[in-house]
Amino acid sequence: MRMPSLLKTPYAGFVFFSVFLFLLPFTVTNNYYFNVLIIIGINSIIVIGLDLLVGYTGQISLGHAAFYGLGAYITGILSARWAWPPIAGLLVALVIVGILAFFIGIPTLKLEGHYLAMATLGLGIIVFIFFQELDFLTGGPSGLVGIAPMSLFGISFDSDLSYYYLVCGFLLATLLLSINVVRSRVGRALRAIHGSEVAASVLGVNISRFKVGIFVLSALYAVTAGWLYAHYIAFLSPSSFGFMFSIKLITMVVIGSLGSLWGAIFGAALLTSLPEFLVVFENYETSVFGLILILVMIFMPKGLLRGLQDFIRKTIGRFDQDLNERGPAS
Repeated sequence: MRMPSLLKTPYAGFVFFSVFLFLLPFTVTNNYYFNVLIIIGINSIIVIGLDLLVGYTGQISLGHAAFYGLGAYITGILSARWAWPPIAGLLVALVIVGILAFFIGIPTLKLEGHYLAMATLGLGIIVFIFFQELDFLTGGPSGLVGIAPMSLFGISFDSDLSYYYLVCGFLLATLLLSINVVRSRVGRALRAIHGSEVAASVLGVNISRFKVGIFVLSALYAVTAGWLYAHYIAFLSPSSFGFMFSIKLITMVVIGSLGSLWGAIFGAALLTSLPEFLVVFENYETSVFGLILILVMIFMPKGLLRGLQDFIRKTIGRFDQDLNERGPAS
């Protein structure tokens, strides 16, 4: 019996995931869990973009919390200070951060390894200081308040359920775009750059163009997530976009599985929801994340998702081998 053609395509997982997201709210009985699911969706959007940059292209960034924060603060300031509608705030944030990421990416992405990591770390620290010190605009350490609730084209997303579906819509759009990027000529070029920039250059890949392009795209993903976060929480504090959040994002990518979009979502879901189950370790959250990262790197260097896939494959293989060795039952 032949499987339907859809199940043979790389989009089968996307279809099943979409159905899963649609049905998931029917199992939720507590509004607090909607809050967790929404934050997981927002973090997943950032991590998918970061995985394109780190997992597929091999370019380490410790500054994506800055782009996330810029997306949130630009739209938050426009909303709170000048009553701009959310969609206008998003468009302005995308343009400003896109241009900024482009001009930062050109010199920064010429660096490699820990030099690149330190440069992007510096970007994150500079932006964080701006959030702290420009209190007349950002509210400084006291935070920015008065951000309007989300409303698009006359539709208000004023309930947790409606906002959940809004975030899921953007998450699925981000995922679908990323699947297409990975499967295209661009995706092959990114993997070539990750494997060897010299070899990719010999094959005619424009290294600088692809690296800067994917850097800008991942920054725009972070901006979109920041926009969703600002209009959901309606309060912004610099502490939400600091260095530790950048580290947490990288940890999500690595733990989930580098170079796997599904791994990125898995890592974001795991590390976003984990603190809810480890309340007793609240004061040691960073240490717990560090320990998890160390254990994964030692025992599952490909990441949790691929590690579990390999384990299941090996288990099934051993089971089949045992059956073959025993022969048919008499």
